Amino acid sequence: MTEPEVSGPAASADRAAGGLLDALEHLQQRLATLALPLDAPGADAARRDRAAALAQLDDYLLPRLRARSAPLLVVVGGSTGAGKSTLVNSLLGQQVSAPGVLRPTTRAPVLVHHPLDERWYSTDRVLPGLARLSAGHGSPAAPAEATADPARALRLVASDSLPRGLALLDAPDVDSVDVGNRRLAVQLLDAADLWLFVTTAARYADAVPWDLLHRAAQRHAQVALVVDRVDPGTEEVAADLRRMMDENGLPDARLFLVPESPLVEGLLPETAVADVATWLTALGADAPAREAVALATRDGVVDDLGRRAQVLADAAEAQVATDARLRRVVAAAYADAGAHVRLATSDGAMLRGEVLARWQEFVGTGELLRSVEQGVGRVRDAVTAFFRGTPVQAPRVEQAIAHGLTAVVLDAADAAAERTHAAWRDDAAGAALLTGLDLARASTTLRAEVDAQVRGWQGDVLELVREQGASRRGTARYLSFGVNAAGVSLMVLAFASTGGLTGVEVGIAGGTAVVAQKLLEAVFGDDAVRRLTADARDRLDTRVAGVLAREAERYTAQLDALGAADVDGAALRAAGRDVERAAGTERSARPAVTPARAAPAAAGHALRGAGVRSSGPSRRERGDAPGSADPDLADRPRPGFWRRLLGGAGRDGA
Repeated sequence: MTEPEVSGPAASADRAAGGLLDALEHLQQRLATLALPLDAPGADAARRDRAAALAQLDDYLLPRLRARSAPLLVVVGGSTGAGKSTLVNSLLGQQVSAPGVLRPTTRAPVLVHHPLDERWYSTDRVLPGLARLSAGHGSPAAPAEATADPARALRLVASDSLPRGLALLDAPDVDSVDVGNRRLAVQLLDAADLWLFVTTAARYADAVPWDLLHRAAQRHAQVALVVDRVDPGTEEVAADLRRMMDENGLPDARLFLVPESPLVEGLLPETAVADVATWLTALGADAPAREAVALATRDGVVDDLGRRAQVLADAAEAQVATDARLRRVVAAAYADAGAHVRLATSDGAMLRGEVLARWQEFVGTGELLRSVEQGVGRVRDAVTAFFRGTPVQAPRVEQAIAHGLTAVVLDAADAAAERTHAAWRDDAAGAALLTGLDLARASTTLRAEVDAQVRGWQGDVLELVREQGASRRGTARYLSFGVNAAGVSLMVLAFASTGGLTGVEVGIAGGTAVVAQKLLEAVFGDDAVRRLTADARDRLDTRVAGVLAREAERYTAQLDALGAADVDGAALRAAGRDVERAAGTERSARPAVTPARAAPAAAGHALRGAGVRSSGPSRRERGDAPGSADPDLADRPRPGFWRRLLGGAGRDGA
C-alpha cells in the first residue's frame, strides 16, 4: 500500500523549493560548460562573472537550498588591518584567530561554530571547494603555514560561546596584497548569509571595500558594518558613513562603532564589543530572525543569478559572433586566393614565358603558328602536316607547366596568409590566437604539397586522354600523337581563355590555344575536346581548392580547438528564465515567517559582552534615526523584532 501524498502549504513549499533547486542545478550545468575562450568585447568581465556565479552556486546557494536548516553563516570581512580577527576573538573571549603583524594579516579563513554544529562544516556540504582543518574545541586555528595550500583551507574551531545556529567566519582581507587572498575573501563574502563588514575610522571611505558593498547592495545581501578604532570626538564618521551607505544602496544596514580601546591579553574590553555581541547573540537566539536573514540573502542571490544568466548569454552569443567574424576573414582571404589562381590559369597568363617557349619547341614555330593568322583552312593543312612528321616529345612542356602552376598557387597562398594574419592581428580576439604561431606566410611544407598536387593533376589529364583515346588506339593520328603529347595539348587548352587579354597577348596566348585545340580536335573530335577541357579545369580547381583549404585550416583549427562556435547562449538564457520562474513559484508558496519573541541565550552560549552596557557613542552621536530601537534588543523583544534586528525598522546603531 502506497503512502498517501502529503498535502498542504508545507508540502507545496517543499515542492516549490525542489523546483527551484532543480532549476539552479540546471543553470549550474549550463554555466559549468559555458566556454568563453575568445577575447570578444567584454569577455574578461564575463569570465569573472561566470566564475563568481559558479562559486556562489557551489559555495552558497545550492548548499543553502539543500540544507535549509544549516546554521546562519556570518562572514567577517573587511580591509587589511581593520581588526577582523581581534573582533572575532573579543566576541568569543578567546584567541581563535591569530591576528597577524605582517601584511596580509588573515592568511586563511577561520570558521568558528558551536560544538553541536560541527557536522555542518566538517563535510563539503558548505564551501565544498575548501579543505578542512580542525583546530579542536576552543583552540586557536593552526598557522597557515601548516598546510600545503593554506589559501584553500578552512580552519574549523568549536566554541561554546557561540549560540547554536550561528557561525562566524573570519575571512582574508578584501584588499590584501596577495591576489589569492583577495579572491578568496570575495568568494567567502559571496557565500555568506550575512556580511559583518569591518573597517576603521581612518579607512571607511576606501574604494575597494565600497566596491564590494555596492555589489552586495545590488544583490540585496544582508549587511552590517562595524567601524573599528573610533577615537573619542570623531563619532561624526557615523554620519558620513551613513551618507555613503544611503548612496550605495545600504540605507537599512546595521552600523556599529567600536571605540579605540587598549587590548587586554589580545582582546578588546567587553564594553567595546557589547553592541555587536548583543546583536549577534539575539540573532542566534531567534530562529525566525535567522531564517529571515537567510531567505533575504538567498532571494537576492537568486535574482542576481537570473540577471547574470542573461548577461552571460549575451557574452556567449558574442563568442559565436566573434568566431564567425574571424572565420569570415579566413574564408574571404582564401576564396580570393582561389579566384586568383583560377584567373591566372584561365586568362592565358600561364601561356607565356617558359611555357610558351617549350610549347613552341614542341609544335614548331613555323607552319602551325603562322597558319593561325592565315585562316582555318591553313590550320587544318598545317595540323595534317604535323601528324605526318615526327613531333618533338612533350616532357619539357609538361615540366614548364608544372613550374608555372606551382608558382601561381604558392603566390596566392602566401598572399592569403599575409592578409589573414594582418586582419587577425588587428582584432583583439584574433591577435590572442596568433601568439606563438608563425602564420604570416604559407606553411613551410606547402611547396612539396603543391608539387604533388600539380603532378597529380597532370596525371589526371593524362588519364582523361588515355580513357578518351582507348577507342581510337588504331588510328594513325592517335598513335603518332601519343598520350603525353595529347595531354600537354589539353593542359595548354585548359589554361587558354583570352577574355582578359588584349593586343599582342591575344595573338600569342590565343594562337597557342587554337593550335592545342586543333591538334586535339584532329584526334578526338570537337565534342570530346570540349568535355575533356571542362573535366581538366574542374580537376585542377578541385585540387587547388583542397590545397588552399588545408592552408586556411591553420587558422580555423585555432578556432575549432576552442569551440566558441558551439557556445549555446540560447540554452543559458532559457536556464536563467527557468530560475526566475521557479523562484517566483517558490516565493509564492513560501509560508510567512512568524515573528517570535527572542529566546534568551542559553547559559554559556552568549557572545562575550552581550548585555553589557556599551562604551560606544550614544544613539545621537551614532547618527541613529529619532525613535530608533534601544540597542538592548535581547531584553526587550517586541512584535516585528527580527525586522528591527536587520535594521529594517530604522537606522539602529547597535
